[in-house]
Amino acid sequence: MTESAVQRDEAFRDYVAARAEALRFTAYLLCGDWHEAEDIAQTALIKLYIAWNRIDHTGSLDSYVRRIVTRTFLNERRRSWRKRERLMDEPPETAATAPAGPEQRMLIWAALSKVPKRQRAALVLRYWEDLSLDETAEALGCSVGNVKSQCARGLRTLRELLAAQGVNDAKGMPTGGTTR
Repeated sequence: MTESAVQRDEAFRDYVAARAEALRFTAYLLCGDWHEAEDIAQTALIKLYIAWNRIDHTGSLDSYVRRIVTRTFLNERRRSWRKRERLMDEPPETAATAPAGPEQRMLIWAALSKVPKRQRAALVLRYWEDLSLDETAEALGCSVGNVKSQCARGLRTLRELLAAQGVNDAKGMPTGGTTR
């Protein structure tokens, strides 16, 4: 292996060591399943490795990788094998009544997994990753106006889902202001 290849691999390894957990968590917020999040993060890191020599490391590498994770999530959802029903020997246990207090965050995450994928991606990028409208639009490959409407619809859907679970006061949830 040449010296430049060794340096490239070390730089990539350092980036993955520092950011892999955050990428997995972003993927989890998008898909709502830890196993699928691991697959999405791994696929995104493979794509990043392939492009590692072509990308500009002086700019925001995190922004580029977030775009890869988001697009990988959206592309994975298009595949029909992900949508198949899974047969079980016994029906799954039903969820208990909505807990109060610290568990509210988990309820929000569970409800987020039921929000349509484009709306969910916009919400995660805007409010979890704290991206600006322009950055979110770039990551999603759409217009700023589309990001605003996806966020507004996503928040409305999320609030409806939480209300159906008995969570009437989702403290810490964005109010829908998407001016940044």
